[in-house]
Amino acid sequence: MSGGVNATFAGAGRVKYFPVLAATLFALLLWQAVVSLTGLPKFILPGPIIVAEAWLDNVAIIAEHTLVTASEVLIGLLIGVILGVITAVQLATSRIARVLVQPILVFTQALPVFALAPILTLWFGFGLWSKIAMAVLIIYFPVTASFFDGLMRTPQGYLDLARTMQASPSRILWHIRIPAALPSLASGIRLAAVYAPIGAVIGEWVGASRGLGYLMLLANGRAKTDLMFAAMLTLGVFSVLLHLGVRRLTRDLGRHGV
Repeated sequence: MSGGVNATFAGAGRVKYFPVLAATLFALLLWQAVVSLTGLPKFILPGPIIVAEAWLDNVAIIAEHTLVTASEVLIGLLIGVILGVITAVQLATSRIARVLVQPILVFTQALPVFALAPILTLWFGFGLWSKIAMAVLIIYFPVTASFFDGLMRTPQGYLDLARTMQASPSRILWHIRIPAALPSLASGIRLAAVYAPIGAVIGEWVGASRGLGYLMLLANGRAKTDLMFAAMLTLGVFSVLLHLGVRRLTRDLGRHGV
């Protein structure tokens, strides 16, 4: 019996990941076909085999820079989510906060990210914290907006019932509004997981001495296109794994509700 169950789960897992593997294989074949058919030089578009060799030759360096970028992204994601949750609760419970803070949030999102990166580097320096600040800045609004929208869309019937039972505003917030808004928060966190690496890498492009963004710029400046592609693909794989991990962690949160 247990063997049959395990075989069933194994088969389901293969079916689940087959589209991802098929899409990856198709992309690699298409990449190689473009290189072969166009005859582009290696310094413009190296083939996947050349990039794989560059990755293996520089695996220690890539791993070191990946660890730096991952630290920036994860710390920025944590801080951004916490600040976003706090801000959304304040906006949902205070009309004054909505009048004063909400326009500022919209204004900051209208500014180009590249325009803010040099300012953050000037304030926080070329170290880790300027990249964390950039990651926080780029994910703060999606988390805040998603959670705030969920808090403001609490089913009116639940609120009327709570008020009929003379529940205090704080109890309504903690036992009705927040639980009802958790699926929206989960969506915001998943979106933040996609944006966080972008913020960190933009910060590294503006000013850094470590990280995958810095490694890409360094390799490009030395005409090592294969290493640049290897670093870029490493960043892509990390971003996908981060998204999948956050999606799994927020799966139960997204199903929660009142």
